[in-house]
Amino acid sequence: MDHLVIIGNGISGVTAARTVRKTSKMKITIISGETDHFFSRTALMYIYMGHMKYEHTKPYEDWFWEKNGINLIKGWVEKIDTDNKYVEMKDGRIINWSKLLLATGSQPNKFGWPGQDLPGVQGFYSLQDLELMEQNTAGIDHAIIVGGGLIGIEVAEMLHSRNIPVTFLVRENNFWDIILPEEEAKMINREIVEHGIDLRLATELKEILPDKNGRVRAVVTDKDEEISCGFVALTVGVHPNISLVKNSKIETGRGVLVNDFLETSVPDVYAAGDCAEIIVPGEARNRIEQLWYTGRMQGESVGKTIAGKRTKYERGIWFNSAKFLDLEYQTYGFVSNIPLESENSFYWEHENGKHALRIVYKKENRAVTGINVFGIRMRHKVCENWIRERRPLEYVLTHLRDANFDPEFFKRHEQAVIDHYNKKNPQNKLQLRRRRLPAGLFSE
Repeated sequence: MDHLVIIGNGISGVTAARTVRKTSKMKITIISGETDHFFSRTALMYIYMGHMKYEHTKPYEDWFWEKNGINLIKGWVEKIDTDNKYVEMKDGRIINWSKLLLATGSQPNKFGWPGQDLPGVQGFYSLQDLELMEQNTAGIDHAIIVGGGLIGIEVAEMLHSRNIPVTFLVRENNFWDIILPEEEAKMINREIVEHGIDLRLATELKEILPDKNGRVRAVVTDKDEEISCGFVALTVGVHPNISLVKNSKIETGRGVLVNDFLETSVPDVYAAGDCAEIIVPGEARNRIEQLWYTGRMQGESVGKTIAGKRTKYERGIWFNSAKFLDLEYQTYGFVSNIPLESENSFYWEHENGKHALRIVYKKENRAVTGINVFGIRMRHKVCENWIRERRPLEYVLTHLRDANFDPEFFKRHEQAVIDHYNKKNPQNKLQLRRRRLPAGLFSE
């Protein structure tokens, strides 16, 4: 009987296992040194904040795995032998496989700062990182966060929930402006400051200083300012976890190199999720997609291939969502932080600075290519269809009600958006259409 071994029990590995099990009776083994069971990594922050317990983050009961014939092994893989098709565990166990899926996830970045390995300094990615953060932040009176990305803002919210004063070092001129246009980035700046967090823009870490016991006591910035602290979170992004694979015959770049079917350079070996680097022929840079939903989609695609139905991974239209403290964010398609020559954008922002909508469209035909939304919940499918169907800007604006997904008593902003457009385009005024509902019903 074929034996599928999966290294990593995150969303990609577990989705692949479940997909294979639906159509195949092959033996399946998942190996992870992090936890006994699959859990929702995105919920780790809520454990620290006291909103959840670890057991609440597990989507499946512990008996689920045995019932579905999926073997679980807790431990670390030390070696992969692709010639003889086995993996060697750190404790010396040998596990043979006929098919191997690498789903090893990511690791936090470090950039060689002096003192980056001191006690009290860490990244945030795994359950072990959460447990270490519990220890490292106990009794401290000040924390430093280095890096202005999504993990950094999560850690800021975690620390803020425990009333730990935070200084946030962000090397960019505005928060996450390597991704977001200036207006949206400045919204996040304001949100961070309004929560009492000391935001230091255009500021980089230079050095981390120890106390007499060898534990972190302060950081020094590139402006030679010393800031005392008891904890430093290094949240300057993550990189594919490929340390295990580098000593094998499996080809790697920044990640484990795979084709569109998530197949590696070695037959019967696959990779999916954060660790995979998808080769893009003719492009200068391959794709690494480190998102929960792309990890799930990759797991499903590669699971079908492993089970005998070779399936190309097709992500479709790009989507992401996040929360910057109390500010919700969604993006659909592609919105460049710096305007592209071939595109224009329409931008509306509420006077309270808590709600915004940006719609990017082609100059030549006004077809919408990307949407940023802040503080307004939009229906995923509706926004995705607008982009897929190349709907023009004016169509999207007049049909905004179709996309609104805010709770019943939330204030609506569609008319304010239309009014803003009409003020800028008095020669081409638009009018909101009624919202289309199932069974021919209409509202508003």
